[in-house]
Amino acid sequence: MTSEFEKMVAGKLYHPTDAELTLARRRARDLCQALNACPDAAEEERRRITTELFGRGGESVILQPPFYCDYGSNIELGERVFFNFNCVVLDVCKVRIGSYSLFGPAVQIYTPMHPLNAQERRLAEYGKPVEIGEDVWVGGGAIILPGVRIGSRTVIGAGSVVTRDIPDDVFAAGNPCRVIRPIEKADRAMR
Repeated sequence: MTSEFEKMVAGKLYHPTDAELTLARRRARDLCQALNACPDAAEEERRRITTELFGRGGESVILQPPFYCDYGSNIELGERVFFNFNCVVLDVCKVRIGSYSLFGPAVQIYTPMHPLNAQERRLAEYGKPVEIGEDVWVGGGAIILPGVRIGSRTVIGAGSVVTRDIPDDVFAAGNPCRVIRPIEKADRAMR
């Protein structure tokens, strides 16, 4: 028999009130609360918490609290991912983020989905994974919706709502977020 956790991460309908899922969310919330209360100078304690919280990459993440997530274990980070203040990652499905990606303040990443049918919505939900490439910069206040893939070296403008896939090497912005232009060789030069 498949557990509710297995259904959840597979993107199938699951029951969010399941006891195992409730305990897993409580674990993540307790770790986030401890992280958010940790003094900035307590680097070893913060590193211990992020390593325990994230499924991968907690040993090198750079994070400015407060930070919030549903499970943490479904968040897989490459090297030196940076989250600025007040980021939220709702990780009922996998959230994979490539190395050296940067997230401005108040960025939100969502994987949960809810059935359109009200009766089903009372009992179950589902999710879609999010994948973000390497060296991505997401501007402050952007929202990344379930099922989206953002290509490597792309920049997402502040306040954007990313509703569909965005390719590699572009600047994209807006609500809904759309490609504005490619990132040119001149954009890569140090100023």
